[in-house]
Amino acid sequence: MSLADLTLDQWRSFDLPAARRFAEEAAGRVDGRVTLVETTEHLGAPLHRVRIEREGQQFALIPGGPVTLGFDPDGWRPTPWQTADYARSLAQGFADGPDLRAHLARVLSPRRSAVLATVLMAVEDEDLTEEPADMPAVLAERGLRMPSSDEWEHACGAGAETLFRWGDDCPLDGLPYGAGPGPRNEPSAFGLRIAYDTYRSELTSDVTAVHGGDGGESVCGGYGHLLAWLPLATAHRNPSMAEFVYGPDGGGLCEDSSTRPVLAL
Repeated sequence: MSLADLTLDQWRSFDLPAARRFAEEAAGRVDGRVTLVETTEHLGAPLHRVRIEREGQQFALIPGGPVTLGFDPDGWRPTPWQTADYARSLAQGFADGPDLRAHLARVLSPRRSAVLATVLMAVEDEDLTEEPADMPAVLAERGLRMPSSDEWEHACGAGAETLFRWGDDCPLDGLPYGAGPGPRNEPSAFGLRIAYDTYRSELTSDVTAVHGGDGGESVCGGYGHLLAWLPLATAHRNPSMAEFVYGPDGGGLCEDSSTRPVLAL
């Protein structure tokens, strides 16, 4: 089995020594070194986390294979406070649909299946240094590339079918940005710092999507508590912001966006 062909199910079947051997093989392939191999729990079963350092940058191992992505609003049951909070946002003209499920259907990617290669993905997103169209060439000089939207969603959710990577709800007494305790500041299942601050906005190779935040638009605009948190949802693609970023008015704003480099195995 090649490194890139490792599936998430196979990865879950490894014991810790086998996971460490695989991590060492992956590190050798990219001239890196293993800095972490640990086992956590995710979706009721053990899941290994691996970090590999290459040229001073930390990467997490993201096992692929057949995966389920996106979100199914029709199969989701909002809490009473979520429904009420959305109704307040709708009354103030900030919502994008007659009800919460309709809004989610417009801003989240649909439920679907995909087959992904196993990759190494940067633990931290990094600010763009050039315009989005020029970033693939910039990253290629370092042997890296931008992730696809499917890769980003899988790396964020790790198979979870919930609205956010940590569950279906957001803290009533918390903010979707800044330091402090809370699920958004905890590492993801694969050990990434991802979907952690709505003031961030991560770009991928898909020009129709912006992930992990909306540049603070929903917070600054007073959209409401739930809609302020929603840009951190795993399947959130923010099509209106993507249209702006890649449109004629988005030029020169590269410093306001980031990407999460991928290292192929």
